[in-house]
Amino acid sequence: MQQNGLRLIHETPVRLRFRLPLLTDPLIDFSWLETWLESIRGVEAVRINRHAASVIFAYDGREATREAILAGLRGLRRRRIPSGAAEPTREAEAAPLIGSIALLLALPFLPWPVRRLLTFVNIGGTLVQGLDTLIRRGIKMEVLDAIAIGLSAGRGEHFTANVTHFLMQLGGYLEHRTERQSDRMLRRLLRPEPGLAWVERGGTLVRVPDDQVRMEERVEVGPGERIPVDGLVLDGTALINQSSITGEPVPVRKELMDHVIAGTVIEDGRLRIEARHVGDETTTARIARFIGNSLEKGSDTQRMAERLADQRVYLTLGTGGFIYALTGDQRRLASVFLVDYSCALKLGTPLAFRSGIYRAASKGILLKGGEAIEHLAEIDTVVFDKTGTLTHSDLEVSDVIVLDTARWSRARLLAVTASIEEHASHPIAEAIVRKAREEKLNHIDHGEVDYLVAHGMTCPVNGDRLLIGSRHFLEEHHGVRFDGFEAAIAVLQEQGKTLLYVGTAGEAVGLIALRDTLRDDTPAVLAGLRRMGIRHLVMLTGDQRRRADALARELGIDEVFAEQVPEDKARVLEQLRAEGRRVAFVGDGVNDGPALVAADVGIAMSRGTELARATADVVLLEDRLDLLPEAIEVAQLTMAIVASNYRAAIGVNTGVMVGAALGWLSPVATALMHNGTTVGLLVRALRGLDSAEPSLSRVTIPRDDYPSRF
Repeated sequence: MQQNGLRLIHETPVRLRFRLPLLTDPLIDFSWLETWLESIRGVEAVRINRHAASVIFAYDGREATREAILAGLRGLRRRRIPSGAAEPTREAEAAPLIGSIALLLALPFLPWPVRRLLTFVNIGGTLVQGLDTLIRRGIKMEVLDAIAIGLSAGRGEHFTANVTHFLMQLGGYLEHRTERQSDRMLRRLLRPEPGLAWVERGGTLVRVPDDQVRMEERVEVGPGERIPVDGLVLDGTALINQSSITGEPVPVRKELMDHVIAGTVIEDGRLRIEARHVGDETTTARIARFIGNSLEKGSDTQRMAERLADQRVYLTLGTGGFIYALTGDQRRLASVFLVDYSCALKLGTPLAFRSGIYRAASKGILLKGGEAIEHLAEIDTVVFDKTGTLTHSDLEVSDVIVLDTARWSRARLLAVTASIEEHASHPIAEAIVRKAREEKLNHIDHGEVDYLVAHGMTCPVNGDRLLIGSRHFLEEHHGVRFDGFEAAIAVLQEQGKTLLYVGTAGEAVGLIALRDTLRDDTPAVLAGLRRMGIRHLVMLTGDQRRRADALARELGIDEVFAEQVPEDKARVLEQLRAEGRRVAFVGDGVNDGPALVAADVGIAMSRGTELARATADVVLLEDRLDLLPEAIEVAQLTMAIVASNYRAAIGVNTGVMVGAALGWLSPVATALMHNGTTVGLLVRALRGLDSAEPSLSRVTIPRDDYPSRF
């Protein structure tokens, strides 16, 4: 007996059953717990019975897996399990099917009274469910199913009633198994990677579960060990295998002040790392949470399918009543009542969306729910914020120009700006910090940074209040004028460079110019979008009109909005939507929050800000523009499957209903055709799930933390 009451109840070579008293706690988030337990290497499936306080593992039979399961359960405490409303996943039960088959085989050999009694016992659950549904929810398909089977049993057609009931059970079993398959495969995408970490505490190294590492603690990682946190290298040098994160086959060298990501593995060397993001705040965990949340989001299509499915119940009821009034044939009435549109419509649509989300994730694309898929499939206009999308987001500092030479040197200007910009999470900040590191400049102490979204930053430094941001921010908000430096500004802008303006209260201090380069795949991506039916391509940029027009002609872009300040981006999108266009906006997240919201579909590049990725409907998890047409293709394919499945469900079930109404189909044939159609459409909705085994560890994780010193 363990401290948590764990007890092994039963064991076979590939199956373990435990009793664990804490499972009776109704506040446990069982979805989290199932996912956590399934993440143990070698575990194939987990089943939790809350009422029996038991958990069952199907595993690969290896002793190492068995020991890992025992270790995980022994260390499980209530405080480690999040609270939530999620119940344990209900498995598809095969026992009722076996019971129905046994009864069908025995039926010919039983006397009539026994046949009748056992038939009503067998179908009793369906009859009770139908009555309960009628009382609680009104006329739904469960009511019609109960009437249809009850009519056959009442007329003494015991074999027909039991066969029909068995076919309904079989259809429900297969539907549930299909749903369970989609849930399990998506949970593989979300599964955590539990492990242990060596942490400095009290002057010694202690080994703790990696989800117990605290912010700013020092972690040591050696050869063959997985890095448990997102953090900053404080000491050591190592070759890190990042293939599980970026797909790069060649190990990457990491040394002092380099940023490392949870989930990567050290091949050679040893690192001492300061934890910056831990547990649920690591980049992989945040993406997992995005995907988990996306599965809960419905869509207009899904809601419409549910409404139409409920309406079809009344169509079935009305048709059955009309046929019975004409013919008085209870057999036809039972056959008609077994035609169920709702399963294929209500289940097929969300399963198709799950399939789309899964397929997209396998390509490095996060689609946040069915609504994102629905809107993305309909777009006819794509608006690109040039910097970081059509061009690389790897900006580099090209010029550091001091305007106040009496008080400032170039080195001081760059060092102070970098010391403040390290608190921002966007490519401009990263480029400035990287430049300061390359020049081995010291970190400059400063006060608290005040960040105004889409404008700039202010911060006290050595008695001055430094202002960093756009020209508009410094001039309009703080009265710092750059009119006397128009010639220098014009030269830099003519070269297509991005400018960061630096000043103090009432005084212009300097300019930092950054440049970017066109992505190699940009022309091919734009051509691909044309082929996919995107009729209008638009570019937003702060560049001067002449340079913006030249780039647009080179790329074949239809419309250009040049010399745009950040706050004008959302206004441009609203203008395009007012023209009747369905607009997707693609941005790198720098000052893009309002535009991402204003578009029909907001698409964030991987290296944008945390706010942008949270706001966007679609996140490209790798820094590749060619994922954009991939995302649109997945959305279009998903909606095509939804539409064709809808037509098939309506067409086939209507044909079955006509056959039943005309007396051509018996209740057994009707149930067989209906359930076969439903299962076939569900499988089709999920097609492609088995074609890829995506993992969060296969996608490039956006960088949203920067070194705090150089």
